[in-house]
Amino acid sequence: MRRRGERGGDGGDGDGDSGRAEGRAGAARQERGWLAWRAWLRTLLVDLLLIYISVPFLIRLFPVLLTKFVFLNFLAFPFFVDLRRPELLLNNTISLYLATEPGVTVGIWHTVPGSRGAEAQGKDQRWYEEALADAHPVIIYLHGNGGTRGASHRVQFLKTMGAADFHILALDYRGYGDSSGHPTESGFTTDVLALYDWAKARSGNSSILFWGHSLGTGIATNAARKLQEERGVQVDAVVLESPYTNIREAAAHIPITKIYRQFPGFDYLILDSLALGNMFFRSDENVKVLACPLLILHAEDDTVVPPHLGRKLFEMAHSAYKDKTKVKFITFPEKLGLGHDYISFNPELPTLVKDFLNIK
Repeated sequence: MRRRGERGGDGGDGDGDSGRAEGRAGAARQERGWLAWRAWLRTLLVDLLLIYISVPFLIRLFPVLLTKFVFLNFLAFPFFVDLRRPELLLNNTISLYLATEPGVTVGIWHTVPGSRGAEAQGKDQRWYEEALADAHPVIIYLHGNGGTRGASHRVQFLKTMGAADFHILALDYRGYGDSSGHPTESGFTTDVLALYDWAKARSGNSSILFWGHSLGTGIATNAARKLQEERGVQVDAVVLESPYTNIREAAAHIPITKIYRQFPGFDYLILDSLALGNMFFRSDENVKVLACPLLILHAEDDTVVPPHLGRKLFEMAHSAYKDKTKVKFITFPEKLGLGHDYISFNPELPTLVKDFLNIK
């Protein structure tokens, strides 16, 4: 018979063997898990590398893909705003729709001057149209890419300039918001000029100006130039907020292209493909032709379109204009934190614009 100590010793050895076996099994499982994770990570990195390499070539082969990145009209934010009911966001505002060419209808918000706010309560579209002839200046507001006329910074613009006694006509270009059609550079110009004609027919002697923001700055100068060259008509003024020189140069500086700037063939594969997609937005060439008052606004902390592009555009215009007093460049210091989208939040904006336009 074995002694108790011997039995205990046997049991201890068994427990030790069992523990070591479990330890080895656990280590094996851990190693298999690490190998599986490493394999997954390697696959992910390879996939990302392939995507990174293939995107420029896909853009070159299918430049229509690039239009999606430039226009971003599929990002219809804010997603739960009823564009037919601007009164939920704004006072003194109605929504209307304008056919700009066969098969294309664009949605527009019309905000009347704040001084007529009480009078505007409960009024219909006819009253708003007649109000355009009340001698207050009319802004045709041309927003940037992505979103709709209901985006928060655009609503703020309507509030700010409406309170300063401007009429504002803010449209969603074709393919944006509740407007029909598909976005193209030439189509945008058609939309803007159709709205200009509509407003001009109702505004009497009121001045009309184009106000473009970001992408809309190129649209504003395109429309102003076409109006001048093809009809011999000058828009009363153009205001460019956070502008660029042309879309190619803008694309070379915006943050989204930073990861490709050192990519071999970046210019050929991506920048040159903008022209293949019929996107030019040549404000640098347009301002050399314009003769109307031109005001350029840029925040020093703009991280989307760097302010040196706005200054470069100003210098081109200033050099080309015979009357240098018609061109002005205003920068907003970094400490204000206005960035790319929030110049309209500056309470001094209406005064700066009125001073430039000689409006009291």
